[in-house]
Amino acid sequence: MATPKRTKDTPSAVARNDAGTVELLAAIRDIWESARVQAARSVNSALVQANWLIGRQVVEADQKGKSRAAYSSRLLNTLSETLEKDYGNGFSVSSLQYMRAFYLGYPALLDIQHLAGVGSEIQHAVRVESAEESPEAKSHALRDLPVSATEADWQPGRLHAGLAWTHYRTLLKVRRHEARDFYEIEAIRNGWSARQLERQINTFLFDRLLKSRDKAGVLALANEGLVTTRPTDAIKDPYVLEFLDLPESHRLVESRVEEALISRLQDFLLELGSGFAFIGRQVRLTLDGDHFYPDLVFYHAKLKCYVVIDLKVEKLTHGDLGQMQMYVNYYDREIAEPGDQPTIGLILCADKNEAMVRYVLDEKAKQIFASRYQFELPSEDVLRAEIKREMEELDSGSAQS
Repeated sequence: MATPKRTKDTPSAVARNDAGTVELLAAIRDIWESARVQAARSVNSALVQANWLIGRQVVEADQKGKSRAAYSSRLLNTLSETLEKDYGNGFSVSSLQYMRAFYLGYPALLDIQHLAGVGSEIQHAVRVESAEESPEAKSHALRDLPVSATEADWQPGRLHAGLAWTHYRTLLKVRRHEARDFYEIEAIRNGWSARQLERQINTFLFDRLLKSRDKAGVLALANEGLVTTRPTDAIKDPYVLEFLDLPESHRLVESRVEEALISRLQDFLLELGSGFAFIGRQVRLTLDGDHFYPDLVFYHAKLKCYVVIDLKVEKLTHGDLGQMQMYVNYYDREIAEPGDQPTIGLILCADKNEAMVRYVLDEKAKQIFASRYQFELPSEDVLRAEIKREMEELDSGSAQS
């Protein structure tokens, strides 16, 4: 007769659930999970380094062939055919092209002068700087390479254990240096998966954030990522809600958009940005017996303030702005704690009149924002033209003040 399989409920599996055993199991699980994460990161970093070094070898071979297109194509086909026989999938011509592009796009990735823990053995390992390096030495090039720079020393363009090969392949699609630096910083800071990173790139997050920044702010985005210190840092325009799979239609009602956002809350939080914590939907507030229901309420952990969001499926009106002023005033006076910062009000609308918004908000413009939303990915050309126009308005405003 077969022995019954032990489960977590059997006394022998958990030693009768005594406190000491439970704590021991928790500690072992923590150690094991941590080891698994570190192992995965080590494998990812080793793959990234190997692909960079392979890309370097291909580039150097191209240069010996004077970068002739015919020579390069023939070389890649020969390499692919041979390597796939030896190692199987992973060395297609397109994969080798990615590795080549990776080295060209990140020439200082393994520059050991900028990496932590550089010792003589690592300097030896990366001596592929010399074209005269022997094949035997090059075969050991990957051994003992540092996994990553320390957080204090790391800069965009350097190796980081938080980025896998799929991240770097995605980042290579970003041509502008300052935008790529921004996405690299934010992917590490927020722990974005490669799919989340690709989504942020495809929705032009960097360009949308530029709209509320002067030239110094643009430089800060590229060098530091998004540092949220004021309400405008947390606001985008437009918001892209393509993940809801809703049509651009005047027949939509606010409740349907609201329900869709709640059902895809994780995606919505990614679009809102880091620091937002969901409080509730249709959270009632009462004034002299009358009840009002803001659509969505969040708390921003970095800004330390409440964020009240209302959805409008049609063009924004002054009445919508007045209603949001009431919500913001209520939260400031009745809900916010003594240590909280002023409440932020955000109206997501299908369209808006910028001049009307400025005149109605006036002194509340630092607390209340009106941003458009769209259910499709933005057009790069249209978005760039709009950003250019708004940046010019910012520059002219600065010159007049």
